[in-house]
Formats: sequence, C-alpha cells, structure tokens
Amino acid sequence: MGSRQVSSWQGKNITVAGLGVSGISAARALAGLGAVVTVVDGGDGEGHRARAAELGELGISVRLADAETLPEGTELVVTSPGWKPDSPLFAAAAAAGVDVVGDVEIAWQLRGENAAPWLAITGTNGKTTTTQMLASILKAAGLRTAAVGNIGTPIIDVVLGEQQYDVLAVELSSYQLHWAPSLRVHSGAVLNLAPDHLDWHGSMQAYAADKGRIYEGNTVACVYNVADKATEDLVMEADVEEGCRAIGFTLGAPGPSMLGVVDGILVDRAFVENRQKNAQELAEVKDVNPPAPHNIANALAAAALARAFGVEPRAVRDGLRNFRPDAHRVAHVDEVAGVTYVDDSKATNTHAAEASLAAFEPVVWIAGGLAKGATFDELVQKSAKRLRGVVLIGADRALIAEALARHAPEVPVVDLDRTDTGAMLAAVREAAALAEPGDTVLLAPACASMDMFANYNKRGDAFADAVRELAAESAADTV
Repeated sequence: MGSRQVSSWQGKNITVAGLGVSGISAARALAGLGAVVTVVDGGDGEGHRARAAELGELGISVRLADAETLPEGTELVVTSPGWKPDSPLFAAAAAAGVDVVGDVEIAWQLRGENAAPWLAITGTNGKTTTTQMLASILKAAGLRTAAVGNIGTPIIDVVLGEQQYDVLAVELSSYQLHWAPSLRVHSGAVLNLAPDHLDWHGSMQAYAADKGRIYEGNTVACVYNVADKATEDLVMEADVEEGCRAIGFTLGAPGPSMLGVVDGILVDRAFVENRQKNAQELAEVKDVNPPAPHNIANALAAAALARAFGVEPRAVRDGLRNFRPDAHRVAHVDEVAGVTYVDDSKATNTHAAEASLAAFEPVVWIAGGLAKGATFDELVQKSAKRLRGVVLIGADRALIAEALARHAPEVPVVDLDRTDTGAMLAAVREAAALAEPGDTVLLAPACASMDMFANYNKRGDAFADAVRELAAESAADTV
C-alpha cells in the first residue's frame, strides 16, 4: 500500500453506517489507515454491544440505537449495502454536503498501483454461481484469484490483505453498485434483469441503472445476455474505454462476438481470429454442473469474462468440470419411489423460480414465503404446462394461489396453512402424494424465507431433512 493512500485518510472523520460484516470491515480498515471512525447502527442488542466493544478496543467509536443522526464533523459516510438511499442519515449527509459511498467504492480507492484487475458480475439471478464458476476457470488457468465482493471475504479485506492476486472474480449487488461511483473494472457482465428489490431502488428503471454501472469504464469487454435485451441496452448506454467490446452470450448458436451452444458444445465466436467464420470449442454442456439452461447461461457468461482476460479454452473446460455449486442451488437431494427431489431454496424471486422450473418436467412445485412486492401471473403462465401439482407454504402463498387459479386452474393445489417446525415435512409429504414416478418435486419458492425460516439456507436444510425422512420411511416400508 502506497503512502499516498495512507495520507489521504489520515485524520479524516468518517461515519460508517451499519455494524454488519461489511461495516465492520470498512471501520477496521479505515481506522487502520488513520481515519477517525464512528459506526452508527439502529440496533442495541447483545450482539451489537459485543461488536461495539470489539471495535472500541481499536479506538473506533460506536453509536447504537441511533441510525438517523449524522455525527458532528463527518466528512464522509461509508454505508453497508442494504441501507436504503432515502435513509434519514443520508438525507442529513446530503444537507451537510457530505458524500455517501459503499464498501466497494472504498475498496476500489484503496487498491495499490499494481492491483489485480477486477472481472465483475451482477444480475438479478445467478451472480454467486457465475462468480464461483469464473474463479474456478481462472484457477484452472493457473492464475491466483478469489471469488469476492457480495460473497465470501469482504472486498476491503481482500484489497488490503497480504495475499497477492493476478485477477479477482467480483460479485456485485445492485446496492453495492449504487454506492460505487468511481468503479471501473476490466470487464463486467449483467446476467439478466427482472424486478427485484424495487422497494429499495424505487423503480425498475433505477434498479436497471444501478446494475448498468458495472459497465462504466470497462476496458476489454461488456458481457450481456442476448436473450435479455435490457442487458444489451445497458451496454449501449455505458461510457467505456476505447476498444472495449460488447460480448453476448446465448443458449443458441452464437453470432460473431458472442459465446453460445452448438450441438451440445459451448463455443466462442468472440475471442478468436476471424470471428465471422471461426468458432472455438470451449467445453461440453455435460461439463456444466448442473446442466440446467439457466446454469449453462451462467457458464457462458463466466467463460466470456475469462476469455476477455486471455484464458485458454482448456482452462474454461477444466474450470467448469471442477466447479461444484453451493448448497440450495438446484441441488439434487434424493430420489424416493421414482420421484426426484430438488432443492432450489435460493430461488427467492419469480425470475429465479422461472429458470428453475424450466429445467424440469413434470414438476410438483413447492412455493411461497415473503413475496417482497412481487406478482406471480407471468411466472405461472410460463410454467403452467410443466406443473403436476403445487404445494403452497408461507405468508404470501395466497398471491401464488390466485395466480394459479387464473392461469392454471386445472393444476391441483395444496394450501398448507401452518408455520410450525413440521410444516416443511408436511409440504414434502403433500408433494409426494401429488407426484408420479419420473416427476420432480422442486422447492423453488419464488419468495424470501424470513416468514418461516432464518434464511434460505435453513429453508433448504428443512426441505432436505424432510426428504431424507421420507426416504427412510419409504425404505422401511419396502423391507
């Protein structure tokens, strides 16, 4: 780290909004650079006080139970990603002429002169999987890398850490991009755009604009989804470096400057000589785990970013073969009585659930939870022909039931009105009763989990536990 960076933060009065992982990371880093740091948080529970005490030992002030008042003398506010732009603290900052930025912006400013380039990924769905795929490909190419940002280690810690990297695979949320005005990555990708977090952004237009910030100042490639024109529109609107190219990915045969699929082969017509006539084989569809359509699209996006960085085709293939998805992402749990059970608890919005449902047929669908303002008519219309039956759980299940009644009235629906610890087992048993051999029972809730579970991981765990109990019962019956 150069002395220029240290001197620019020395003695600066900085307020950090939020006592979560990214807020603590930012507070520690900035205090270590000589800034005078105050952390504010609206909470005042036992966990908050414990974290405040730890920061206090580092000379960092923490103000609990007050997230609205701007500390006197504040010269910069560093926010955690989830804080809404209309938060009173930020209104106070604007009135005082104080800038508000996020942890990604701070990380970008703290990079050293020979810092690793960033290959960045955003989108409504598939960000984490694609980022991890990209890191796997980069590692297969022999490069020192890590998947960072909205996953794993806070990016400030990575930038300031002792580990040296050749390139970073960076997942960025719309929240993080909103608060990162100077970010300029090597190459970026927007995987898809669908309504999500509109309560935070205020409108679909604002949400898309924040996603599109990932393309600003790209130097080599802006990767977009051919099937989602809104992503290409963001590329066309971006101010990029001279020579930066628009690179599409498609599940069909690719045109020039695209990656796509031909006869079960992932091919590159973007980073090859004479792309008008030539294509480079990268991998086979069967190398992608799982080979569901939306995940093949993720693999193509990851491959496009890797190829933009100069990675050889063999590393793309090896990286995809080596990749193992996280739990609760289209994860095969078990097969019981000829029925396959799949956990996609991570499908917390309608766009993700649609992609998940498109990978299977026929399906008994377990859905429901907190809708977050979503509507379900389009999802049901597109997926109706695949449905053997539906089991609904959670607070907003009536919204899905109404959409099913309008667009799939012939599909049997079980409305499970219970939220106790045995609710998921009951849902799985109801789904098993609706399923026939060869069907898939799919947990793809299209909703958030916090009405019944701590998070989507706990919801997926409950589903897997219920399937295992069902399998044990089935095995006992056949003895």
